Amino acid sequence: MHLTFPTVITALPFLISAAPQSAKQRGTAIPLSKFSSLVNVDQSVNFEALNSHIASTTAKILRGFDNFEKNTGASHPSAVKGARKRNSGGLPLSSLGDHLHRWFGMISIGTPPRDFAVMFDTGSSDLVLPGIGCDASCNGHAMYDQRASSTSIQLGMPFNARFGGGDGAFGYQYIDNVTVVGLTVNYQTLGAALHYSEGLRIGKFSGDGLLGMGFQVISHFGHNPFFQNLVNEGQTAEPVFAFNFAALGPELYIGGTNPDMYIGDFTWAPVTQQGFWQVSIDSVVANGRNVLTNVAGIIDTGTLLILGPLSDVALFYAATGGIPFRVNGGSYSFPCDAVPRVSFTFGGTSFPLPTENLVVGFDVDNPSRCVGAIVGGTYPFWIVGTHFLSSVYTAFDLSNERVGFATLA
Repeated sequence: MHLTFPTVITALPFLISAAPQSAKQRGTAIPLSKFSSLVNVDQSVNFEALNSHIASTTAKILRGFDNFEKNTGASHPSAVKGARKRNSGGLPLSSLGDHLHRWFGMISIGTPPRDFAVMFDTGSSDLVLPGIGCDASCNGHAMYDQRASSTSIQLGMPFNARFGGGDGAFGYQYIDNVTVVGLTVNYQTLGAALHYSEGLRIGKFSGDGLLGMGFQVISHFGHNPFFQNLVNEGQTAEPVFAFNFAALGPELYIGGTNPDMYIGDFTWAPVTQQGFWQVSIDSVVANGRNVLTNVAGIIDTGTLLILGPLSDVALFYAATGGIPFRVNGGSYSFPCDAVPRVSFTFGGTSFPLPTENLVVGFDVDNPSRCVGAIVGGTYPFWIVGTHFLSSVYTAFDLSNERVGFATLA
């Protein structure tokens, strides 16, 4: 049984006030699993996967701009002509095996609860899953069945957006209980898709859905993201979540930071524009030379690569001897035995990028050349994905609107 939209409008204030409030607890760890990377078995670049990932990220950023304008009535300051669309706890993370190098963890939804594997994405703000009755585009995914949940509330509101690139995902919005490592939001808005975008189908996306951890102003649904609701209800010891994407012990930590995962102090970078987790990158240094200074960047756990404006990326590779790669206009290659030394500076602290993190894979047509993980596109800012984030411990402080970086333990 589930409630319908007229019922929820009348009853929701009373339901919320009567809902049992979880006791505030210390942070909790959520294990994460990692999908396979953008390379083939022989470590050569998978061109289809690389292009798909770039297209997916572009679609996500454009969707965020659209949602910002819908929710605030003003254009996102970073939205530029040419970038518009044409029409506390720890959770282990794991990678489940699609073309991309993305990380997933488990959540449960409904009453009785059902488990779903989701990507925790700081570059978006909505919870989206395949819904019962979805067409063949959802095959292979676990599906949310509102009929089987006694706490499901049907909002009667459709959604139609690009989640993951390709054609649009569409379906209906519901409210239900959502639990992540024992932390439950009883009235969380979610989207149950009747059709999934190309980028979310089982061959390209082995998790079931997305759980956005950006700010509310880029929510397609216009409602608070899951973590914002946890904080509003006082369920977390701190209004902070943190990621470790290293090979050993990858996790999402909710309600603070896990001291076992890092050493030393955090370097904090304030959010300069709410919506995405957008901060200032003090400098991008290549082979000891400042190539770029004071550029905007968003910290995006849902993106694998390190993406930047075409002109910025061209400057970077001009300083490192990179040459354009055939897969698209923003990719470059360099000799595999002469990988550039790169670092990013946030909050006055330089964080070197391990050489292996700068390499996607080798060019199958020229095995002596490697394809770089820094890629250019029609972006108004840099998009710092897990090729960088796997080299640091990263914390997101919601109340103070800042992102912190620390050295991995």
